Amino acid sequence: MKFGTKAIHAGVEPDPSTGAIMTPIYQTSTYVQASPGDHKGYEYARTQNPTRTALESSLAALENGQFATAFGSGMAAVDAIIKSLRPGDEVISTNDLYGGSYRIFTKVFEPYGIKFHFVDLSNTENLSSLINDNTKMIWLETPTNPLIRIIDVEAVVNIAKPRGIKVVVDNTFASPYLQNPLDLGADIVMHSITKYIAGHSDVVMGCVVTNDEAFHQQIRFIQNAVGAVPGPQDCFLVLRGIKTLHLRMRAHCENGAKVAHFLKSHPKVSHVYWPGFEDAPGHEVAKRQMRDFGGMLSFTLKGDQMDDALKVLEGTSLFSLAESLGGVESLIGHPASMTHASIPKEEREKSGLSDTLIRLSVGVEDAEDLLEDLAKALDKV
Repeated sequence: MKFGTKAIHAGVEPDPSTGAIMTPIYQTSTYVQASPGDHKGYEYARTQNPTRTALESSLAALENGQFATAFGSGMAAVDAIIKSLRPGDEVISTNDLYGGSYRIFTKVFEPYGIKFHFVDLSNTENLSSLINDNTKMIWLETPTNPLIRIIDVEAVVNIAKPRGIKVVVDNTFASPYLQNPLDLGADIVMHSITKYIAGHSDVVMGCVVTNDEAFHQQIRFIQNAVGAVPGPQDCFLVLRGIKTLHLRMRAHCENGAKVAHFLKSHPKVSHVYWPGFEDAPGHEVAKRQMRDFGGMLSFTLKGDQMDDALKVLEGTSLFSLAESLGGVESLIGHPASMTHASIPKEEREKSGLSDTLIRLSVGVEDAEDLLEDLAKALDKV
């Protein structure tokens, strides 16, 4: 089944009682039982909900996985994955990653005895000096946030798998439309559904997808025990958003390419981070493991002055200055003070994240209007 067909049909069946083509919102906290233990597969809504079940089936299909577990946020999904580890375990993570992930790793889990290493994994040779008997997990983002670096998932898997190390890929920036890490050998895929999958800036949610049944059961236990579950209304909204994921992603990619080339040729722009350029680091890997290059990009200005960056950040009208990404509307952001403010300045600079970096989530508006909007903002510099 092709991706667009899966997006519309996978995991979703007409309601058996009414024939409704859209999965109903089962707005209930509990379910009636005929006698103790004699029920219709649902007991309590923290544990199961039919709307959530349909969504999880759809998410698994989109990632070519067997099992999906939905959470109340992307960070709740991250939390559940790390809770599968034990004190003394070690995780190797890319050093260019979402600030919220860095924060939960260092501020929540390190005090419980889990050790994290942060290194540039766009060069997989950096793994060799860090792997030891305690290494239990490698955490990837590709493309990374916010420097849009590409990590070779298959190369990491080839190093990790013989050692029994789990490989997790945060696939939020690519979405299942552009990349399926399980097909590349990864053990676990994590998404902030809030972003491209939901796609309309009206839901906060996360998920974990895997083909490992034992790990799935562990994550499902954590989901139920901790209770960080999404509500049925949000599940319904995501199911609706998924039906246009393939259409939206095509527009994001097309517009992203136009914006990237416009910025690269602009005389006031110093550097554009986008893997679609033939001379971009990781371009060949991106061509191999992705279907297109996405709508996320970052750039810096010549002179690298904060005042100039602020003029651009405050000077757009169609690109709204806001956190998050992946919605139909275009967003502009300042990672150092917004999405990555929880990472200490010295650590940000080590990974190449300057205080003047500007990040764009290119939406699905008419590209000509987006280019005009950026041109006007750059004219203020």
